[in-house]
Amino acid sequence: MQMRPAWPTVVLALALAGCAHQPVASSPASVAPTLSGDAAHPGQTKGWVDTKLYFGLGPVEPAGKGVSESQWRDFLDKEVTPRFPAGLSVVDVYGQWQGKNQHAPERLRSKMLIIDYPDIQENRDKIEAIRTDWKQRTGDQSVLRVTEPVDVSF
Repeated sequence: MQMRPAWPTVVLALALAGCAHQPVASSPASVAPTLSGDAAHPGQTKGWVDTKLYFGLGPVEPAGKGVSESQWRDFLDKEVTPRFPAGLSVVDVYGQWQGKNQHAPERLRSKMLIIDYPDIQENRDKIEAIRTDWKQRTGDQSVLRVTEPVDVSF
């Protein structure tokens, strides 16, 4: 068995190490503009929460049954965005739900709405209004809400 010299490997490792990205210290002139003075998008927050709402759109199968994408967008445009115009996120999710009179969970097309906001009664009321509007619109028993304290920075 013949041993190969290790030096080509060492040279290659040193050459690649020289390609590693080194962070550049930013000067005030190179920093992007901030949202200073924008109350809806503060640089630091206190007392904010992150709320996730889960909406069932209808069964996975058969396709086309339940709430359509255009109906969802209509709900988002009329009921959600006016209450939280500063920003939100919507994620397509797969969900399962087993109602109290069901023997097995249903597989559902779902949307998760994520909203970060100051934790004040007015905003909590807006969240509950969104949930109520959806249940009235669709006849659903529930809209799952998960709310947690959050440290937000824009």
